[in-house]
Amino acid sequence: MAKFFAVVVLLWGLNAASLSYAFEITPELIEKVAQDYGEYAKRRLVGWQKLLQQKPEQSDQEKLQLVNDFFNLIPYLPDIENWGQQDYWASPLEFLVAGAGDCEDYSIAKYFSLLALGMAEEKLMITYAKAIDLGQAHMVLTYYATPSSMPLVLDNLIGDILPADQRQDLTPIYSFNGSGLWSAKQRGLGNKLGAPNQLNLWADLVERMDNQEISTFNRTD
Repeated sequence: MAKFFAVVVLLWGLNAASLSYAFEITPELIEKVAQDYGEYAKRRLVGWQKLLQQKPEQSDQEKLQLVNDFFNLIPYLPDIENWGQQDYWASPLEFLVAGAGDCEDYSIAKYFSLLALGMAEEKLMITYAKAIDLGQAHMVLTYYATPSSMPLVLDNLIGDILPADQRQDLTPIYSFNGSGLWSAKQRGLGNKLGAPNQLNLWADLVERMDNQEISTFNRTD
């Protein structure tokens, strides 16, 4: 848990911003990925492109299932083996190109993919939790149909999307999205702790995504 607290115990005072992402995956980008990273990386990128072209009238449940199933096919690999760092939050593009990642990478990729599919940001929270069986920090994506709803958990450890009260193996600690950072216990009450860019790794991720040719980043203060 030490790594988690090193991330969240930061100075407050930055303004929150609402985020929206649109991903333009061009033929040129696909071929560049194929040339630089190989055929399997290309196939993953093309698969993601098809995922993001789903019909907008699909229900939230359908979108959650499609995105969760797609990314959970990617193998797990710790950051130190994947990136040579103890903790690195990969962008969706980096995750797909690498073809492996850890719990943060799954959660982040699912989050931004669902935003790109038109899901409302306030329904999605990236949640840090303690995985009791593993005895370590863990990250999942949670979905709230309403602010006070029991959230659904999208996890790389368990393929089924389950309500949080059926995930007794997880103890939530903090949740955040592009608009704010909350204590997990206070999420439904709206008691915000601060802005998400107060997490250094999140701020670095957003900056990298802003600079990657695959994404169009729209920030509204």
